[in-house]
Amino acid sequence: MRRRPLKVELHTHTNDDPVDRIPYSTKELIDRAVQLKYDALAVTLHDRQLDLMPWESYARDRGVVLIPGVERTIEGKHVLLLNFPSADTEIRTFAELRDLKRRQRGLVVAPHAFFPAASCLRGLLDRHADLFDAVEINAMFTRQLDFNTRAERWATRRGKPLVGNGDVHRLGQMGTTYSMVDAAPDADAICSAIADGRVRVERRPLTAREAASIVFSLFNPACSYGRVAVHSEVPGA
Repeated sequence: MRRRPLKVELHTHTNDDPVDRIPYSTKELIDRAVQLKYDALAVTLHDRQLDLMPWESYARDRGVVLIPGVERTIEGKHVLLLNFPSADTEIRTFAELRDLKRRQRGLVVAPHAFFPAASCLRGLLDRHADLFDAVEINAMFTRQLDFNTRAERWATRRGKPLVGNGDVHRLGQMGTTYSMVDAAPDADAICSAIADGRVRVERRPLTAREAASIVFSLFNPACSYGRVAVHSEVPGA
């Protein structure tokens, strides 16, 4: 019998993040993932890999696989490092990332690659294309404004798979864009399947009101959008 694909989120933050102010805990993130029927979840704090051991049994009992990860700043640009046996948080250059990939197995994803922010890879993605296993389609887009278009074109030209991520800083961001992965419910299997291209992106553009609510909440961590999902998940998910 053919297994069903797994609903996966690879880019999230919690209140353990050393850089951004996040208004919910790892437990709340897992609980929200359960509500939205996610099968796997990566917690990717900025420049610090969260110790998942205290949460593994909690998540497993609820049917969620936790994938270790970090959103590392490399030469000033954000890069998702997922499922490496040990996250080397001292990596500062792409040369060091290349060495890490030679030494360890893991998945390297280009997040929000062409968004208009200094931390986005943009031109460096071409220069270091061989280091990246997948490219992110970020949930922060509307029908009128979508910075993912260039990333999608780039991935097509380079033969790289796309992954759908929420870049979750507020719980209300979950559920509109995500990955469906053809893999067993195991972190190694999921990351290997993505690298092999056995993944598809499910996405729904945000309404202008949703996008505005997210932007407002990012500057007001106590607002309700940060703690409670105020919009439904993607129909049919």
